[in-house]
Amino acid sequence: MARTATKLAVSPLRRRVDPDRALVNVDSIVQVERPEEPVHCLRPMTIAATAHLFTQAFPGDVLYAVKCNPEPRVLRAVWAGGVRHFDCASAAEVALVRQMFAEAEIHFMHPVKSRAAIREAFSRHGVRDFVIDSADELAKIIDETRVRRDKARLGLIVRLAVSGKGAAYDLSGKFGATAAEAVALLRAARPWAKRLGLSFHVGSQCLSPAAYTEALALTGSVVAAAGEPVEIVDVGGGFPVSYANTVPTPLSDYFVAIERGLESAGLAGKVRLWAEPGRVLVAAGVSVLLQVQLRRGNDLYVNDGIYGSLSDAGVPGFQFPVRLVRVGGPLPSPQCQSYRFFGPTCDSADRMDGPFELPVDVREGDWIEIGQLGAYGAALRTAFNGFDRARIVDVNDPPLIATPGHLPLHQPLNQSLATARRSPRFRRSS
Repeated sequence: MARTATKLAVSPLRRRVDPDRALVNVDSIVQVERPEEPVHCLRPMTIAATAHLFTQAFPGDVLYAVKCNPEPRVLRAVWAGGVRHFDCASAAEVALVRQMFAEAEIHFMHPVKSRAAIREAFSRHGVRDFVIDSADELAKIIDETRVRRDKARLGLIVRLAVSGKGAAYDLSGKFGATAAEAVALLRAARPWAKRLGLSFHVGSQCLSPAAYTEALALTGSVVAAAGEPVEIVDVGGGFPVSYANTVPTPLSDYFVAIERGLESAGLAGKVRLWAEPGRVLVAAGVSVLLQVQLRRGNDLYVNDGIYGSLSDAGVPGFQFPVRLVRVGGPLPSPQCQSYRFFGPTCDSADRMDGPFELPVDVREGDWIEIGQLGAYGAALRTAFNGFDRARIVDVNDPPLIATPGHLPLHQPLNQSLATARRSPRFRRSS
């Protein structure tokens, strides 16, 4: 019999964690190690504090979107901040969360799942909540979980298609039932559901609080048309964070818009509210330290790019905060100019137009720290051209943007969460 093997495309960052370097300073890493490969600088206290503030402010259950950053150290920081629910999109994510947190509430929120993934999540890991957006998916879940109408054990959440207007990423093109389809699905799912719900996603990095109000108005009309009581309304993710060229309205405006939307839809006090934040919880918690390999005019060739940690700096054009780190030689000039970056691969598409504001005298051998990369930075890395070597260290620097997710990080909160970080679960490497 032929032997087969499964190979990960990218070496997990967590395999290169150096626990002896925990909570160092970014500049000291450069000074002592002068790294020639990218270094992911993790700020666990920033993540824990942001998660704490979000869970305290949001009027419902907070489900961390694991796909945003599944690094175990990030998951432990989110847990330390008070998150107990996790939005998983694959059997692998479900298994990871269950391995780390036996008591976590896991919700399988991908609208299309393989039969094997459904069986594994349900039978092995105790998952009971599943999202659907089609009758075929509902039938698949019923079949693979072998539930009976008189012993319904499932949480079935119907994904409703809504407009992605006002979001950096419109997520309405792939998933979501129309209003008429959602009405039919609610009716069909009710006999099998211990709890029934509706969900939507207004799009990633949504800059309009009104998008949630509008989506909730549609949600209310679907519930009324279905004539079936629902126990859950899930407003999804999309909560934005600040970037170099973007400062969203405060998150409190989003929460007010959601509460007003529930009230107008006639659902306030009648349903349990869920949210699936990802970016807003972890973006500020990781930066990436790169090295300049060549300068050509205003073009900087660096050792990471769109096939590595900087996918969002490519075609999406996110403008991340940056700063120069130099060892030896003259201090960088206080005068700045705009640059664009080119990544290390042979692909000409590996470019990031920015603009990125850095000193006018950037030179080969300098390091650049790029902030706000905790969301999707490591998660979207590939091994293209073999440029997949990177490591992760914990640092104690503040984030490059001081108010991640426009939630202020107060010093007393950081101090109170320090005890969580000292716990064995929070410190343990995987």
